Amino acid sequence: MRLQWDDEAEAFRRELDDWLDANLPPSEKMREPKLSSAHLPDWAREWQRKLFDAGWLVPGWPPELGGRDATPVQQMIYFEEFARRDVPRSLNPQGLSICAASIVDHGTDEQKERWVLPTLRAEITWCLGMSEPGAGSDLAGLSTRAVLDGDHFVVNGQKVWTSGAHHADWCLCFVRTDPDVPKHKGISALVIDMRTPGITCRPLPELSDPDYADFNEVFFTDVVVPRENLLGELNGGWPITQGSLGHERGMLWIGNASNIENGVNELVTLGQELGLQDDSRFCDLVASLYIDSQAVKLMGYRGFAKFARGQQATEHMLLKLFSSEAERRLYLTGTEALGADGIDLDRKGVMAWRMGAWVTQYLRSFSGTIAGGTSEIQRNIISERVLGLPRTK
Repeated sequence: MRLQWDDEAEAFRRELDDWLDANLPPSEKMREPKLSSAHLPDWAREWQRKLFDAGWLVPGWPPELGGRDATPVQQMIYFEEFARRDVPRSLNPQGLSICAASIVDHGTDEQKERWVLPTLRAEITWCLGMSEPGAGSDLAGLSTRAVLDGDHFVVNGQKVWTSGAHHADWCLCFVRTDPDVPKHKGISALVIDMRTPGITCRPLPELSDPDYADFNEVFFTDVVVPRENLLGELNGGWPITQGSLGHERGMLWIGNASNIENGVNELVTLGQELGLQDDSRFCDLVASLYIDSQAVKLMGYRGFAKFARGQQATEHMLLKLFSSEAERRLYLTGTEALGADGIDLDRKGVMAWRMGAWVTQYLRSFSGTIAGGTSEIQRNIISERVLGLPRTK
């Protein structure tokens, strides 16, 4: 069986490729280290604005929102090409793919005008206030309180693992506004100006790079938020949390599939360099990872085909778990193959310009099994919603 797109879809791909060939930022610019996922250096702002102006930022949206009303198939091709080239659309992915998308879905006209276009034009950046010390995987257990007092809310509490909080202009923050109802029903979504008095960000340096910090602890002490910054209905924030995570996962598998496929090619090259062509264990691991890479891609295509027909795509509920675990195995295989040299930070591997040494990538790969829903919680979701197994008490 040969999988291919029709002539119209391939014409769309050629148009995109031609535009990218003519407009991509210099590779040395894209290799510059960024300070966090809410830090936009000048070149990144210019690049995102160029994508917006040309209708290539969010192709499925209308032109006034940086798109071109692309069909689902065209959007699929778009994300494939960006993943193949390993080019970012934005260096503030949570702002573009989650916060702006959530405001488009749930915001008023005034909120869309105030926040969506400046986000798309890379004029403002965002962080996402979800996880808390006592509410990570169990997001509905969050306890950060927002008390309505006349025309404003007063917010108190703590968030953690908040990517880019110390550089973000705004935060899409989920808070508890009614503690006396079932936990899923007492949550609201607030848009919070990160310059508001009472907000303290404490960056958390990474073990793999102590000089780099993206995650933060964020403390809210009597933070005043105008009522007009409520997104959606009061106590109606839970559906927004699900939509936000859905936006995050929607096309994530395409990048993951590309990463694994590229990683397998890197492993083959590494094996040749180390003379492991006849090492049956190494060859078996590489073959298994190749099968995994194809499984991710084909499972994604199958789910996408269902989505394009208006059907529920249960495959996409499996992809996040499967691909993040496969990436972890991939980087572990490369690190172990190097033996004692595996801890050499100068020994580069997959996507070296962004991720560094094999061991660095292995340490960072654990974040993929946590962010956007831990592997453990994903297994629970799959068992209950896909397999129909009873919930454990």
